[in-house]
Amino acid sequence: MIHPDTTAYNAALDAGDRQIADLLAAHIDKLLPKAQNKIWHRHPVWFLDDNPIVGYSKLKGCVRLLFWSGQSFDEDGLEPEGTFKAAEARYTSVDEVNAKDLKRWLAKARDIQWDYKNLVRRKGKLERL
Repeated sequence: MIHPDTTAYNAALDAGDRQIADLLAAHIDKLLPKAQNKIWHRHPVWFLDDNPIVGYSKLKGCVRLLFWSGQSFDEDGLEPEGTFKAAEARYTSVDEVNAKDLKRWLAKARDIQWDYKNLVRRKGKLERL
């Protein structure tokens, strides 16, 4: 279920970005029904067993969709992000969101996970779940 804080986050965006965020939230919520949604580090994120899976945030000029384990998906359309296993897609229009790609990426997000929840305990070493 989409958390009320996520709904408020989306509502605070301008109209174009809100359309993107609402579409992403609806797809994520539908395709990851066991995931818990909350605002984490000021952005909507979905977790499975306390492990961050997917989220989005407003950046200057776009909405970024981030998959914490996305580099392991081996998917066109996702670009590496950061020093761990994350990958992202950026959108400037709701028309750029490809529902077929999103469905495939979300299935992989559920099945391919790196253990971010224990990253600090493991002193920055990621292990695949």
